[in-house]
Amino acid sequence: MTLTDTKEIESLRGLFLQIIQRNLTPEAFAWLETKAGLVKAEEGSMQLSLTFAHLPRLAAKKPVSVETAENEQIDQLLPGFSITGWTTDKLCRVWILMQVPDTDPVNYLKKINGLFAAAEMNEQVALYSALPLLSYPQEWIARCEDGIRSNIGTVLEAIMYHNPYPAAYLPQPSWNQLVLKAFFTEKDVNKIIGFKERANAALTATLQDYVQERLAAQRSVHPEIYKLIELTN
Repeated sequence: MTLTDTKEIESLRGLFLQIIQRNLTPEAFAWLETKAGLVKAEEGSMQLSLTFAHLPRLAAKKPVSVETAENEQIDQLLPGFSITGWTTDKLCRVWILMQVPDTDPVNYLKKINGLFAAAEMNEQVALYSALPLLSYPQEWIARCEDGIRSNIGTVLEAIMYHNPYPAAYLPQPSWNQLVLKAFFTEKDVNKIIGFKERANAALTATLQDYVQERLAAQRSVHPEIYKLIELTN
């Protein structure tokens, strides 16, 4: 589910840039391209951090305008992934992350982990949304697990909604935690990629206990819980 083909990466990078250019002023777009060039030239972690933090001042925090054909192309390149409802600054941040050179694994991981460590809420949202686009995907499992433990709704949605990374890489206990957290926090589980495909007996057992607790307390039970339980019975 996660990108591994260089051609697909390049296609998505170009497509995102096309969308970004249409959604930015000429001055803001020129600034972004200049900063992207510095990031590509490996001008150190500081350049990446400053650009990442400064982006909302130039890119509007309004929903990005995406054409139907572009949405379809994104889904073809990375099935299930979607930028619908994203803000322009979020898309710019994700695109900047795609410019970071990855030929040196140690340096690449240091830069991205540095962003995670210092990220405020909106920066976290961009980083977690970018998980399926980052190099060395196995290295981000622990970061994804950390995000699932968050109590910030937008961070959880960045991990859960239209994001193919969790289904592709999370081990079963972490995946089950994500699904349970989605029910506990009343998220739209139908937006979770792999929601039905990764149903398993351990998750079913936990959900059955959860159902009994809800019924005993005379509380409602999400209908999707019953559907998920049926998949492994």
